[in-house]
Amino acid sequence: MRYPKFLPENGTIGFVAPSFGCATEPYKTAFVNAQKKWKEAGYQLQFGPNCYVEKGIGISNTPQLCGAELEESYCGTENDSIISCGGGELMCGILDYVDFEKIKKADPKWYMGFSDNTNMTFLLTTLCDTASIYGPCAAAFGMEPWHPSLQDSMDVITGKKLTLQGYDKWEKESLKDEEHPLEPYHVTEKSVIRKFPNETLDFSGRLLGGCMDCLVNLLGTKYDKVCEFTEKYKEDGIIWFLEACDLNVMSIRRAMWQIEHAGWFEHCKGFLIGRPLCHGQEMMGLDQYEAVYEVIRKYNVPVIMDVDLGHIPPMMPLICGSMAQIHAQGNDYTVKMELK
Repeated sequence: MRYPKFLPENGTIGFVAPSFGCATEPYKTAFVNAQKKWKEAGYQLQFGPNCYVEKGIGISNTPQLCGAELEESYCGTENDSIISCGGGELMCGILDYVDFEKIKKADPKWYMGFSDNTNMTFLLTTLCDTASIYGPCAAAFGMEPWHPSLQDSMDVITGKKLTLQGYDKWEKESLKDEEHPLEPYHVTEKSVIRKFPNETLDFSGRLLGGCMDCLVNLLGTKYDKVCEFTEKYKEDGIIWFLEACDLNVMSIRRAMWQIEHAGWFEHCKGFLIGRPLCHGQEMMGLDQYEAVYEVIRKYNVPVIMDVDLGHIPPMMPLICGSMAQIHAQGNDYTVKMELK
């Protein structure tokens, strides 16, 4: 596994928009405020040509231009680490215009983003054997004040912190909108995790995962080299971290079935499942927990659900590709990541 150099003090953060950019509110104002914070902290900033563009369908610009921006930013020397401007809908369309062999040969650098950015974070790891960060996108850093998860994200990308703990509350309803672009996370709900088995858990393995909406879209394509990856690291075993955006509980069940039957869960050591956007939904007797667990119970490995991961804030920044030791007791859990 290739691990990039951490973002240095006074280093340069690059920004790209391979999915949506920060062209509309509340993201534009939040992104501008985030830039102010980073500059005050001493960082230099470098912007790809699509950061403020709104010309594409489900992405900032045409797939060709988005692909070119991503490849040039990653392989170039103008920045030390990259943070994606935002998520979106059709980042998969740019993949045919990204030379992953070139990226694999380039000096590795940290790429951070989530949701649609799974198309980069996941493929960096599985195609290029390069670690990435499944964490917040750029506009989130504009909130006032920062939630601790934002500081954790900066501490991870700078190498100051590799052990993370779950947060005490989560956001059920956001107060951020066009008129209030700098609103912090509105955390009101006490964090309660579900563990299978329901006891103190300790397990380890190599972290791999992202947004299920994107993962099932990649499955079976020429970009699917997951079985080769899991076989390579079978001695470590895989800890899958998964979360869902647009999928309802039935779609989650179908996605889990599809991933399982593709053989991706071979050599799994455990699962971290984030709160889905359909949190609390039930359809025909199926809830978000059984949508997942009924498929994976056969593996007899630890499963932790409702972790701080993905589309319901806050989210802990996980290094995709890193070795992790997981400890969970009661409602508290710790993820200790190691770069080996």
